[in-house]
Amino acid sequence: MADALPSSGEDDVVVPPPRLLEPLSGQGRVFAVIAAGGAIGALARYGVGLALPHGTGAFPLGTFLINVVGCLLIGALIVVITEWRQAHPLVRPFVVTGFLGGFTTFSTYAVDSEQLLATGRVGTAAAYIAGTLAAAVLATWAGIRLARAVHR
Repeated sequence: MADALPSSGEDDVVVPPPRLLEPLSGQGRVFAVIAAGGAIGALARYGVGLALPHGTGAFPLGTFLINVVGCLLIGALIVVITEWRQAHPLVRPFVVTGFLGGFTTFSTYAVDSEQLLATGRVGTAAAYIAGTLAAAVLATWAGIRLARAVHR
């Protein structure tokens, strides 16, 4: 062992106790479908942003539509997945958590709101903040009602 390099111990790998990682065991497929759905949803959101750009101080129509349509779809899909029929266990993580989670964007909503306020567009900011919240809740409700009506 005279040829072995000295070890400072910094290369040692510390493995956490098994119970720490236990809740994550067997979740690889779920993580993968969430990541795939999220990537597709984020790309769709980016595409809508390119199609409906807005300048500084303008009403962010693209973000508004993304969030409202996303809420409508989440409302409808939750009913379809949970009430209509037994869906594959990976459908909900892929579509709802992944795709629609990546498609909708609360952080952009917050940034757009701040930018409207920073440019003195208080009325537009108030309309955007309250309008998005009201429209999102209404869209979720409408999605649930629509899916249930179609299923009858």
